Amino acid sequence: MLKGLTVAAMTAAVMAGGTLAASAQEYTIRATANSNENDEDYDGLVVFKNYVEAASNGQIGVEMFIGTQLCSNGTECLQGIADGSIDVYISTSGGAAGIFPYVQVLDLPYLMADDRVAETVLQGDFVRTMRDMALDDSNGMIRLMTIGNTGGWRNFANTKRRVQMPADLEGLKIRTVVADLPQELVKALGASPTPIPWPELFTSFQTGVVEGSKNGITDIMGMKFPDAGLQYVTLDGHAYMGALWWMNNDKFMSMPEDLRRVVVDGFYQLQQATFASPKRKSIQAYEDFVAGGGDLYVPTPEEKAAFKDAAAPVYDWFKSNVEGGEAIFTALTDAVASAEADLAEARAKDLQ
Repeated sequence: MLKGLTVAAMTAAVMAGGTLAASAQEYTIRATANSNENDEDYDGLVVFKNYVEAASNGQIGVEMFIGTQLCSNGTECLQGIADGSIDVYISTSGGAAGIFPYVQVLDLPYLMADDRVAETVLQGDFVRTMRDMALDDSNGMIRLMTIGNTGGWRNFANTKRRVQMPADLEGLKIRTVVADLPQELVKALGASPTPIPWPELFTSFQTGVVEGSKNGITDIMGMKFPDAGLQYVTLDGHAYMGALWWMNNDKFMSMPEDLRRVVVDGFYQLQQATFASPKRKSIQAYEDFVAGGGDLYVPTPEEKAAFKDAAAPVYDWFKSNVEGGEAIFTALTDAVASAEADLAEARAKDLQ
């Protein structure tokens, strides 16, 4: 399939008036994602591979490793990026938090209101600020290339009852990753954080080890969590599920500028693919959830404000307890304010 897509992309370029010289491959990018072929990460890598190979006239080849062939977790994979055994890797904020704790700023709740705000922020200087911090902290070895999406928005889901207000979460055992920030959020809302590895979550729902989670609908349906008893989803959209795409900086800087430009543009194409993929996939996922008897609740503006108020102490905790937290929090909130102002101005013009 990938070979066919590459040929199609090159053919399209020729038909558009371009010429594709027969160039020998000079660089190979080994890219890995600890996911599967149904995931947004895979969609993004397919787009990246085909764009880079075509736009470089074959001077760059991209090898894709989906799953755990090269590494099995964030720490191990980022070490592979640092030592050059892996060239490109995608992590969640939780997966990278052990090395770059400030990336958890993406998990702070209710800071970005919708897709337009999030996508505007993640295409701007906020990402460059985080890139500079990561390069400094990795002695110039690990470069953040872009931030896309991996599953839409995090929402609260559980096996017990409809959640309309923070008080409805009281006492529920909510699955989190091991990172501190999501556990602080769950505690702030009155629930009990319970770190559980992702592969064990289905069984944990079945046995009552946990009663809820913070996931996007595509993950919920892809993992068949309703079959394990997960029947209530509240669309509070408390966090955008950012996907951080990392690259070995030496590999990137070893390329001439024209090929670095191809790689940068390839990551833009990848980012756009991951922005779009969850939107499409979530349509059927929501339909299937409701058709299977699931309860899907959309909070009112007043209810969503109550969630944000209850979660507010997490902001101060993050700034005080996470190294680099104050700087990255300011960078994000400034970027959000700027994006909201620009989007408001654009909407006003479009409505005239």
